[in-house]
Amino acid sequence: MHSPLTPLALEQLAWIAVRGPDARRFLHGQVSQDVTGQPLDRVALAGLHNPQGRTAAILRLVPLAEDAVLLGLPTEIAPAVIQRLRRYVLRSKLTLDDASAAWEAVGLAGPEACTALAAAGLLPAGPGVGALARQGERLAWRHAADPQRFIVLAPRATGLPDGWQPGTEATARLAWHAADVAAGLPQVYAATAEAFVAQMLNLDVLQAIAFDKGCYTGQEVIARAHYRGRVKRRMQRFVTMAASTAPLLPGDSGTLADGRSFRVVDAAPLPDGRLAFLAVAPVAAGAVDEEAPAPSAATVTRLAVATLPLPYALPD
Repeated sequence: MHSPLTPLALEQLAWIAVRGPDARRFLHGQVSQDVTGQPLDRVALAGLHNPQGRTAAILRLVPLAEDAVLLGLPTEIAPAVIQRLRRYVLRSKLTLDDASAAWEAVGLAGPEACTALAAAGLLPAGPGVGALARQGERLAWRHAADPQRFIVLAPRATGLPDGWQPGTEATARLAWHAADVAAGLPQVYAATAEAFVAQMLNLDVLQAIAFDKGCYTGQEVIARAHYRGRVKRRMQRFVTMAASTAPLLPGDSGTLADGRSFRVVDAAPLPDGRLAFLAVAPVAAGAVDEEAPAPSAATVTRLAVATLPLPYALPD
């Protein structure tokens, strides 16, 4: 992966700024995370859902201050999310704008990442995912369970620490993406917006749902799935058995060799030509698939794969 002094520019991410005295309270009523209780030293995942509990976006909530939060998400769905959120602002005292042009995000990975962050005063003190450090207006947090992966965010006016020159090398971008897939990190893109109920994307396991908070859009469906029954379809991690020249894209659907239907959440090519991917499928092989996805534009039949472990446990 890249040296920490040539960090990877995360150009695929957009940043929405929500600022004002009602910022946290407003977001608390819109997303599945406990925003009012989020500490300033932790980045948290949250889901934005429709009334049926299906996920319209997965957001990274970055607390800038008690009255300001940045929302990180894929650039391709940012306009739709801004439009959705603005419908509910009403008389809330806040501003909600695309702040992507004002912020620069980079990824750091590898054995020297901690050394570089410590030298810049940006090494998070906590070991857990989302642990956040600040140095002036710059922020850095642990991106995944891998202790050597971080995201650093800095205002463009301030810039990154001296000597850090962001890179955009294709190989590094693919490696970062593959590491996200290996970490079991779900993402929602335009092709999969509102395709999956929150638990299908393992948002409950990833601590992106606060089941003890007040109302938010989709809460009734999400809570019912949590308290009344086992979720039969979950995001799982797979790798194709053979190299392939045909990509798998978010939203693609198909059938595994064991007969289970699947729908792709995210996918990344591996150096050996195989495809690693996250897909929602029945947890148990041979289970009756009552919620099989409708065939998509790209449908794969009898795909031979190996199931790989996730770095977190799914509920029984």
